[in-house]
Amino acid sequence: MMYLYHYFDRRVGPFRSLTSIPEEEAKEVMEAIRKERPDSQCAKRDKAYVERRRNCEAILRAEFSAKGGIMEIPSPHYMVVGHSPWLSTWYEQVAFIKIPANAFDKKTLSFTYGDSMPTFSPAVNDGKEYRHRLYTYDEILKVIEKYGLPQDWNDDGKFGPERYIEVHVWSDKTIKKYIHPSTSGMLQP
Repeated sequence: MMYLYHYFDRRVGPFRSLTSIPEEEAKEVMEAIRKERPDSQCAKRDKAYVERRRNCEAILRAEFSAKGGIMEIPSPHYMVVGHSPWLSTWYEQVAFIKIPANAFDKKTLSFTYGDSMPTFSPAVNDGKEYRHRLYTYDEILKVIEKYGLPQDWNDDGKFGPERYIEVHVWSDKTIKKYIHPSTSGMLQP
């Protein structure tokens, strides 16, 4: 069974997205992260990160729309396929949520083999077939069968930017079932 993971800082909570808030507010949040949590991976992002992430999401939306995907929210929630040892080091007080893929309407899920930003970056041109490609659930299963999970062969990034399979969840329905305000750490219904 495929499980999707979402990593977060337990002080902030899960499924917080800089692209779901106005740009000026997102910049303020980034500055606060740099000051309050300087050792986190998020604090190391450059000042153009939010703009680049929004541009990438526009590509994801266009690609997923062309494949007939269902997008119920304008900005996706981000998850990964399977446990990612590397992502588990991103936060000073890391926590995660693990949800079976079968809990989602698969028509609301899109995937990139690796993080979507390097996947669609014009700077990454190594000829790998999964570059500049977005996949549906059924399509990513074939890619996994062919290449395996990146975290199994490239968790340290030695062989390229793909360290996990990124999942874009274009609906709140399942996510809301897994968010419990009174708890932190590993959350399950």
